[in-house]
Amino acid sequence: MATATHITYLGHATVLIETESVRLLTDPLLKKWVVHLRRHAPQVDSEHLENIDAVLISHQHLDHLHLPSLKLLDRGTRIILPEGTRSLVEGAGFEKIEEIRAGGRVHVGDIEVLATPAEHSGRRILPGENIECLGYVVQGKSKIYFAGDTDVFPEMANYSERLDLALLPVWGWGPNLGPGHMDPYRAALALQHLKPRLAIPIHWGAYHPIGLGWMRPRFLTNPPRLFASFAVKIAPSVGIRILDPGEKTDIEK
Repeated sequence: MATATHITYLGHATVLIETESVRLLTDPLLKKWVVHLRRHAPQVDSEHLENIDAVLISHQHLDHLHLPSLKLLDRGTRIILPEGTRSLVEGAGFEKIEEIRAGGRVHVGDIEVLATPAEHSGRRILPGENIECLGYVVQGKSKIYFAGDTDVFPEMANYSERLDLALLPVWGWGPNLGPGHMDPYRAALALQHLKPRLAIPIHWGAYHPIGLGWMRPRFLTNPPRLFASFAVKIAPSVGIRILDPGEKTDIEK
């Protein structure tokens, strides 16, 4: 009998990954306001935040390690995050905090989680310590790559063996992208290294700077569609599935 892994895109880089026995949440960004950003996507239902077995944090930027969002979770939730960032969450009352470096592995129930490198600046503020940025490969009955924030790098090919799903950032929260990010074209190029059965674009459509929302800017809606159009030409064997924030899909195995 086929089993399925459930994927719910909650907006920005926040994804709920559910297997039969484990619930993982990536980079939770859940509040209506995040500094100068306003949430455009629907608010996250509380049921998506219940019984989370572990949170995977990719890096310490405010839109990925967001303490007000973390505080919406039970304090017994296991927090897995890059080495050097423990102090940022210790004061929030979480009881299980684990630091990890690229290449490190941990287990959450019957799921193995491998921390992978990422090409991205790790400074939380300027000036500040440049902490390593991570992605994660989640390996159970399905194998899933969560890229975090990164540009394309050749070593992505190291994680391509029997990869079922790639969760790839295709934009950000504003009209422009800085270095260390993938736009729709570069995310499609990443598919050549990763060779997943399926890719879901993330890191788009959830937040915008104050004052831009009324304009209904194209950066809130266009990036995943552009990614899909580039992917058809660059990596035609990869299935592309676009989820709007709040939408759920199953990854059959």
